[in-house]
Amino acid sequence: MNAIRTRFGLTGNQLKLLAMLTMTIDHIGAILLPQYRFLRIIGRLSMPIYAYMIAEGCHYTHDQKAYFLRLFGLALLCQVVYALVDRSLYQCILVTFSASVALICVVENARERRTPVSVLAALVLLAAIYLVCERLPLLLPGFHVDYGIWGVLLPVIVYFGGRDIVAFGLGTLLLCLSLGHLQWWSMLSVPLMALYNGQRGKYRLGWVFYLYYPAHLVILYAISYLL
Repeated sequence: MNAIRTRFGLTGNQLKLLAMLTMTIDHIGAILLPQYRFLRIIGRLSMPIYAYMIAEGCHYTHDQKAYFLRLFGLALLCQVVYALVDRSLYQCILVTFSASVALICVVENARERRTPVSVLAALVLLAAIYLVCERLPLLLPGFHVDYGIWGVLLPVIVYFGGRDIVAFGLGTLLLCLSLGHLQWWSMLSVPLMALYNGQRGKYRLGWVFYLYYPAHLVILYAISYLL
């Protein structure tokens, strides 16, 4: 399968900005205005778009391990925010995507090497991620990995599906089947991703997207404490 490509359409930066906007609306609904359900509905668009871009980043990066470390480092920073503000064991979306990148790295290594050790490492990591996402929350009250196992697997499905719109649609559908309820609105991200033209965009905005996540959380939680 081939990656999504159209002559005209939206660049990667434009799609990330859209995901950033809908994520912010979602978090405003979750933190400040929980009575307005439509804010959470709008927010369902953000995660699948980001998931596709994580797969895209894994494809184009020159060093998948360094890509993982950057993402994981930022995830740790965000978890400090959650621990201090909410005193929560909730594991944010960056933890989810860090697990996605780690799994992509290990499975890619197994595909290239085709050795028993590399294949076993991929299977062990997949089993560990499943246990942490699906079983540990049953044993540890309050522990939750954002979007669960299918949230972790969505970028993996997209990556090994050649970043194709069919792979993206299938992965998003599996996520919706897993979570149900408002998550079904995230299927609207599929026609949006069909508009992706395969171009990054004019500017390098990588660190803007990385740093915006913890920054906007700090601001929203600060506002919530002032209200």
